[in-house]
Amino acid sequence: MPYLVTATWDDVPHLTEKQKSDLWGSIPAHERDARSKGIPTLGSGLIFPVAEEDIVVEPFAMPRHWPQIGGMDFGYDHPFAAVKLAHDRDNDVVYVTAEYRKSQATPVIHAAALKPWGAWLPWAWPHDGLRKDKDASGKEYSALYREQGLAMLAEKATFEDGGNGVEAGLIEMLDRMQTGRWKVFSTCRAWLEERRLYHRRDGVVVKERDDAISASRYAYVTLERSDFENARRIVNGRDRAAEIAAIARAYDTELKAFGYGRDKPACAAPPMLAPSPIPRPALRPSFWARLLALFKRRA
Repeated sequence: MPYLVTATWDDVPHLTEKQKSDLWGSIPAHERDARSKGIPTLGSGLIFPVAEEDIVVEPFAMPRHWPQIGGMDFGYDHPFAAVKLAHDRDNDVVYVTAEYRKSQATPVIHAAALKPWGAWLPWAWPHDGLRKDKDASGKEYSALYREQGLAMLAEKATFEDGGNGVEAGLIEMLDRMQTGRWKVFSTCRAWLEERRLYHRRDGVVVKERDDAISASRYAYVTLERSDFENARRIVNGRDRAAEIAAIARAYDTELKAFGYGRDKPACAAPPMLAPSPIPRPALRPSFWARLLALFKRRA
């Protein structure tokens, strides 16, 4: 059975501290973990050439007002993977906060593992979610997960212009990493493992062992889009969807007017606004209420 043995600079007794310091300064940042700690990674063709310590943070509780979204990458023999992203809009930082990866399991198993992340969590999914299951129900893959209680988005993951190019998403993710706006919880070991080996060959992305990263890309391209009407359909159909969507848009506009989500808010903090209540038809008084009113009139 194959196994891996690693060695660090601390295991090499003839290296002095000065030599280690000189070597450290001469090595590109994204190769330092591999050279100094023996952590497997690719240097040539690496898609995310950033130092791991620049993107990894310890887990912390998410503020409740941060938008969150899940993303999934379908698979059976190659792993199915899912991640959860959170967006600090005030500082424009995206966090990878949770991950899941498993092969040779059914939607029932995957959905059961993901439900504890929150029944409210919307899920982004790729174009192959429109493919139909040939072995069982004949339903689209995305529908199988929706039936298991996951809040699958109404449409496949795309950029705002409708595109879903791999390179465009990867470039935006790399830009965020290099500018301190993409962070990964240290507990997301599968995502970090994939990042170390994710590379191009002859200029083309090698689509191997990229399941968690792909899931995060699908979630990322969908993160900032607000489809209020179809969001209503996810919950309980399109009843009064336009009316509720109008309230949501008005609330979103008022928050933005006070600077919520900008790099430099216009005021110290957004006001605690509440959406306008939805008018409901007057209910007919109950039998007991009418009887009590009759007694009062007679008294």
